[in-house]
Amino acid sequence: MKRPQSPNTRLLRAGRPHKGWVNTPVTRASSYIFENVEHWRDTRNRRDAERMLSYAARGTDSTYALKDALVELEGGYRAKVFPTGQAAIATILLGYLGQGDHVLITDAVYAPVRRFCSRQLSRMGVEHDYYRADGCDLAGRIKPNTRLIYVESPGSLAYEMVDLPAIVRLARAHGCLVAVDNTWGSGLLYRPLALGADISVMAATKYLGGHSDVMLGTVVTNQAAWQPMEEAAVDLGQTVGADDAWLTLRGMRSLAVRLAAHGQNALTVARWLQSRPEVACVHCPALPDSPSHALWLRDCSGTNGLLTVEFAPMFDAAAAIRFINALQLFGVGASWGGYESLALPVDMPGARTETDWSGRGGMARLHIGLESPEDLIADIEAALQALRG
Repeated sequence: MKRPQSPNTRLLRAGRPHKGWVNTPVTRASSYIFENVEHWRDTRNRRDAERMLSYAARGTDSTYALKDALVELEGGYRAKVFPTGQAAIATILLGYLGQGDHVLITDAVYAPVRRFCSRQLSRMGVEHDYYRADGCDLAGRIKPNTRLIYVESPGSLAYEMVDLPAIVRLARAHGCLVAVDNTWGSGLLYRPLALGADISVMAATKYLGGHSDVMLGTVVTNQAAWQPMEEAAVDLGQTVGADDAWLTLRGMRSLAVRLAAHGQNALTVARWLQSRPEVACVHCPALPDSPSHALWLRDCSGTNGLLTVEFAPMFDAAAAIRFINALQLFGVGASWGGYESLALPVDMPGARTETDWSGRGGMARLHIGLESPEDLIADIEAALQALRG
């Protein structure tokens, strides 16, 4: 009997449709030439249900190789790729919801999703409400017209986790689909589809690409949820270029070793920060004092480079900005998931609506990169002097 292979091993071999080439060559193409009209018509009749070469917007060897790797990574049925993570999320909301429907969205959602819901879904007659980041109030918010429960676990900024299998059971009882933003877990640390979710979306710009040089979003679904996603992506003209697909697939080959290094560095920095008098809390589900730690132990296989530092109440938002501006090895940047360390101020009262974050210290989100953690700690220690003004 063939010995089961680890996810790391399978990922190195996924998305290699042609024997011989270690990396699938880049296929830059638009038009596809058919043998005759009958061949063209036959392909058009079958391509919605089958993966066939017909026009580059439907896929090329480069995008198909990436999709194969994504399905292997997340354990799903089929995959679609998008020019950004936000494009992928928007397509989910447009593809599964219609006028009169209702969607429940985590309070910990990626901020641009809130803007999309208020600007776009509302004018289309789709209702949306938010539930608490830990999911404790979700059951009481489901309506007869609720069609989708949108999860982000761990959530943005404070990294709260939800009991995803419990949410899936609740959704099934009410006939809802469950979509999960899995950018934090990246398919290796967290596997929403294996926990029962229908749809997993990721910003591959982050850890999948891993080198801060590509913009890309991904969606992987189970078989039951696939057709609406296929139709929405085609109708909205969503696709990516061959070079972006190739860069993302190349980045995925080293995903396991990079995530392990990010996680180890982040925990080293987090434990040091916890010892500092200026720090009230370090938000990271892998830390034993995190409210999400038990769920993280049960459902995750590791952690990544993200930390949010909450300073003591005496240090306000302005102090947090002084701290960030004093850092030398951390760039001020909105993304994360590349090899570099980054820092941004966090406005939790402005980012959340279902919980009260007022009256607390200033906060800074850190992405711990692949630099030496000793160097990063020295940089942070110096910046803490600026925090004190």
